[in-house]
Amino acid sequence: MSFLMSFFVIAFLIIIISIFSSSSTKKTQETNVNGPPSYPLIGSILSFNKNRHRLLQWYTKLLRLSPSQTITIPLLGNRRTIVTTNPENVEYILKTNFFNFPKGRPFTDLLGDLLGQGIFNVDGHSWSSQRKLASHEFSTRSLRSFAFEVLREEVETRIVPVLSTAADVGTTVDLQDAFDTAAEISARRATEPLYAVWKAKRVLNVGSERRLREAIRTVHELVSEIVRAKRKSLEIGTGQEAKQDLLSRFLASGHDSEAVRDMVISFIMAGRDTTSAAMTWLFWLLSENDDVEKKLLQEVEPLMSLGLGFEELKEMSYMKACLCEAMRLYPPVSWDSKHAANDDVLPDGTRVKKGDKVTYFPYGMGRMENLWGKDCEEFKPSRWFDSEPGITEPVLKPVSPFKFPVFQAGPRVCIGKEMAFMQMKFVVGSVLSRFEIIPVSKHKPVFVPLLTAHMAGGLKVKIKRREINRWFDSEPGITEPVLKPVSPFKFPVFQAGPRVCIGKEMAFMQMKFVVGSVLSRFEIIPVSKHKPVFVPLLTAHMAGGLKVKIKRREIK
Repeated sequence: MSFLMSFFVIAFLIIIISIFSSSSTKKTQETNVNGPPSYPLIGSILSFNKNRHRLLQWYTKLLRLSPSQTITIPLLGNRRTIVTTNPENVEYILKTNFFNFPKGRPFTDLLGDLLGQGIFNVDGHSWSSQRKLASHEFSTRSLRSFAFEVLREEVETRIVPVLSTAADVGTTVDLQDAFDTAAEISARRATEPLYAVWKAKRVLNVGSERRLREAIRTVHELVSEIVRAKRKSLEIGTGQEAKQDLLSRFLASGHDSEAVRDMVISFIMAGRDTTSAAMTWLFWLLSENDDVEKKLLQEVEPLMSLGLGFEELKEMSYMKACLCEAMRLYPPVSWDSKHAANDDVLPDGTRVKKGDKVTYFPYGMGRMENLWGKDCEEFKPSRWFDSEPGITEPVLKPVSPFKFPVFQAGPRVCIGKEMAFMQMKFVVGSVLSRFEIIPVSKHKPVFVPLLTAHMAGGLKVKIKRREINRWFDSEPGITEPVLKPVSPFKFPVFQAGPRVCIGKEMAFMQMKFVVGSVLSRFEIIPVSKHKPVFVPLLTAHMAGGLKVKIKRREIK
């Protein structure tokens, strides 16, 4: 009987929509200043259905036209949707009145099959207890150190060798590592014009919902096996090294296997796919902006030669600006929705009714001229720096998380934000310093807003080794280029044998520091275009010296 009722409901709704589609020009359109056209009974479902495959562009266009940067979309059979790119509204939703805007039951229904009771799909006590545990663990020095060592090992033993082989053999690599079918179908539930459609398909176990159920079963089995294996290793393991990873700490906290499974899936979604998406888009953007890539290499290469550690990663301000700019244009999470627990009024005057879906929209925020300027659709890392006259060392601007909410903000701000930046800096730096990334297609990739945003079809690239000069080994298979051992009798500038210069290493240290300090800040431009004359005095000089102009480097 419930199956028949579902069919009758859907059939009735389709008939209603058809009637209004054919006669909408004859109907009186309701006034909807901040949003798409709205009609009696069916709301804006006609416009929504027409644009459901391009919601990003549609929402962005409507929000640009809205004086308040907020739009309201009433839909037949769905809760009213409010979408905003207004930072004051975002702050109110995520912080000021946080408890009135939980994720809500409709959100957890959409993702509950996949994420279960994981931290990113729950509210209230369940969320706060998981948050407290995760926040404590992410703040420990031991976990950060452990994560960094694991990251270093993964890059050196897996990523670099794969790219090295691709460079040597000439094969094509897909830089995008998509998650699975489960994430895609779960996300697409939210774009159904009628809320009842995906629920009916789930009850009937047909179409995409059947594929989703099968995919989730696979995910749960794989993750459950990881949890079981870890629990067993902890039971028989010795020493503290077996308890340094996050999964071990979750198990040690007393959660049962199913709860830990849900937490692991949430962290995989949040920690892997988001950083993967951000880096994929950055590599494509760099391939389109040679000047930015060149400046980034100027920052990365000197630090790579010293070996990347925590301190070196902190110094990569231009790298951080590039990552932020990539995420501004192509945020890993395009939109995020809450559901009002009670009636409310947003700072811009928008009235919110209990049960309304209230969505803040990072993708659209990155394309608002009043937030980022007329060049908001351009890739310009320079916008992240203060460039006031007299500033000798350009620094990153403090940007409000409510203007740039790609890591959320307020009580639910991403607890792994700094670790994510560390990972992305290390991976991008390690790859970029060794290889040129050359996209196979010349067409602009298509941005697909799933649970975490992806490129449609991935990013197919060719890998080319960067030219390494005569002082480095560059044999195939060498993952970490190292200086060649050169005989001091072939290169006796510091003498050799018993009279070898005892200050050789100190001299190198001084020269590295001075050259690095100068080149990182200034461009040195010789006044004369002629090759200098080498004069062999006691110590060699240039005839007439080296007259130069000094220009500050543009730090972007």
